[in-house]
Amino acid sequence: MLPAKDISRLIEIMAALRTPVTGCPWDLEQDFASIAPYTLEEAYEVADAIERGDMDDLREELGDLLLQVVYHARMAEEAGDFAFGDVVEAITKKMIRRHPHVFGNAEARAAGSAKGMWDAIKAEEKADKRAARTARGLPAEDHGHGFLDSVPVALPALVRARKLQDKAAKVGFDWKEAAPILDKIEEEIAELRQAMAEGDKAATSDEFGDVLFALVNFGRHVDADAETALQGTNAKFRRRFHFIERELASSGRRLGEATLDEMEALWQRAKGVEG
Repeated sequence: MLPAKDISRLIEIMAALRTPVTGCPWDLEQDFASIAPYTLEEAYEVADAIERGDMDDLREELGDLLLQVVYHARMAEEAGDFAFGDVVEAITKKMIRRHPHVFGNAEARAAGSAKGMWDAIKAEEKADKRAARTARGLPAEDHGHGFLDSVPVALPALVRARKLQDKAAKVGFDWKEAAPILDKIEEEIAELRQAMAEGDKAATSDEFGDVLFALVNFGRHVDADAETALQGTNAKFRRRFHFIERELASSGRRLGEATLDEMEALWQRAKGVEG
């Protein structure tokens, strides 16, 4: 088996890994549920490579993510559900259908640019999906029946909070402007303080969640995505902490040997260096 730029080679490799007796014992033991965490992890590693601007890593991580798609498709093929080609066909069909202003005839291109066309196309897709599921003897919906149930549970919490709020906003359940949300955040913080004062750990955790949810909502209204903003702050914290580490090392000391006051002073210096 030799490497190649053709996707068929990757499909062949996965088939070989999953072949009973001659395949890889670890790969043969896996199922959709056991592989799903790796799929999420690889998606995050792609995002990390993009954030760092590392094209070598991005090429490799995109390959790892593609492997996850091939892996799931192979397991589905073994179960008789669908194969990798069906995955490709489904996404190409969707992209062509959702872009009539690019791929359609003159009349379709004109209609595709009309206001509301995107939502109309998605509504048609959902109707087709419900019909296909019904034909297979499955429930028409692949999730609960509530308005918000289509927002995936497995999303990172901050991302899911944003999507839940966005969806609720479509039916008018939303603040009209950002300023009142600050009052809501202060209200939630007051409730958090009360829960802490009462020593109620469960209530403290619950109120902390309410504060985070309100902050995500505020971010929506000032065009600041909570996940992106927090990633930026994480990177900033790492840079400043690394500055402390380097400064201590330059004087022959390690992190555990410095006092909090010393580290705080270096932290302030790091802020000054960043401007």
